[in-house]
Amino acid sequence: MCGLCYQVSSTSVGCMRGGRAPGVLLGGGAALLLSLLWMPTLLPVASRLLLLPRALLSMASEIPPSQPPPASGSGYVPGSVSAAFVTCPNEKVAKEIARAVVEKRLAACVNLIPQITSIYEWKGKIEEDSEVLMMIKTQSSLVPALTDFVRSVHPYEVAEVIALPVEQGNSPYLQWVRQVTERGPDSSTALP
Repeated sequence: MCGLCYQVSSTSVGCMRGGRAPGVLLGGGAALLLSLLWMPTLLPVASRLLLLPRALLSMASEIPPSQPPPASGSGYVPGSVSAAFVTCPNEKVAKEIARAVVEKRLAACVNLIPQITSIYEWKGKIEEDSEVLMMIKTQSSLVPALTDFVRSVHPYEVAEVIALPVEQGNSPYLQWVRQVTERGPDSSTALP
């Protein structure tokens, strides 16, 4: 028998390793003797298991490591670029807003994802609509201005504008996003 064996019946033993081994039901004295033989093997494991909750608690209460500096030569500061998401009622509205935010240098690029289904509660009713999702890449510092602009031109009473900081990605692309949104209207915006 191993440490994973257990008594199945008076004549057999099951093993959590998947096998079955013939065995006998042990009386009190034999069980005590067997447990004493296994004790040196089980004590180190049991003592480590008793320390596990303390170790987990210690890990959970530690301050997470600080953000690593940008990789040498990358120059990208994590979180300085954001991906903003805006839903629109149709492709025409989405294209108009997308073109305007790129022209105004509030975004470097906008992807339009057609035919998404949105299910939401509005004014006490569950609604379901087909929409177009805009994924807008911009500098994080421009998100407030982007939000104000979208709110001013969007047909919805409450426009969805949410932004998530980009912690990492293709460094040349992320640098391009920053460069495009920092340049004046006469500068070239070709991808590097």
